[in-house]
Amino acid sequence: MVCAAGVSTLASQAVDDGDLLPRRMLSTSVVYARDSWDQYWEGTLKRQNGNIGTLTTQSVTWVSGYGVTDRLSVTAVLPYVWTEASQGTLHGLRGVQDLTVGAKYRLLTEDTRHGAISAFVGAAASLPMSDYTPDFLPLSIGTGGGRAAGRLTLAFQSNAWWFARASAAYTWCSNVTLDRAAYYTDGQLYMTNEVAMPNVVDYSLSAGVTRGRWRIPVTLVQQRTLGGGDIRRQDMPFVSDRMDFTRIDAAVMYALPKGLSVRVGAGHVLAGRNVGQSTTVSSGLSYAIQF
Repeated sequence: MVCAAGVSTLASQAVDDGDLLPRRMLSTSVVYARDSWDQYWEGTLKRQNGNIGTLTTQSVTWVSGYGVTDRLSVTAVLPYVWTEASQGTLHGLRGVQDLTVGAKYRLLTEDTRHGAISAFVGAAASLPMSDYTPDFLPLSIGTGGGRAAGRLTLAFQSNAWWFARASAAYTWCSNVTLDRAAYYTDGQLYMTNEVAMPNVVDYSLSAGVTRGRWRIPVTLVQQRTLGGGDIRRQDMPFVSDRMDFTRIDAAVMYALPKGLSVRVGAGHVLAGRNVGQSTTVSSGLSYAIQF
């Protein structure tokens, strides 16, 4: 086996991008991310909360991908997450979150005078990997339920140095079980410990440049929850609340020799509902081997 480097190695491990790993290439990455906010939307009301101060969520994520064929790649993602509030008496949580396994398949590629147009379909499924509690938002490390998603992506790579991508996904969310016999949400009391989770749709538009060993994408992401209530005034968020946002992300990727790639990125929530107006910074290192 030999090592192979490429600017798309780190990028092509995501289900929602327009890249595939080459056949029989194995890529493994470790990504650190730090997300923080001190303002959030309580429904549509933007506010601060002295019982939280600044909420910080950090994670170290293992990401691995394999090129099964020239048209099919599979991925696996597993984060370790910990949270912390700068004020108040609430203690943060930490632990292994959810394992996500996905696949991405290229349906077609059409060459034009100006570049290549490709269409991809993707699927992913997630399950919690530890017994964390979802009923402690915003300090919980996850929602505690299973998910399955289907995605369609259209990508264009120009003959010059730029590329563009559009992607959309629908995510089905399973019910969540709480450690209590009843709960109140969206103006109604439920005498059960099982919470019906709303499904989610998301869209993204991305554009950027690829030049030599460099790849620089900028992405606009929008998520919409299909149901759920709002955070009640002066109350904690609930696991099935509507969580909508519009976020801008940017990244810089660089391919090093001997199969290594590095990535740094940043993101910021522009608008939302029942989410924090967070800023995220991340960095990652990827290693690829061509068998």
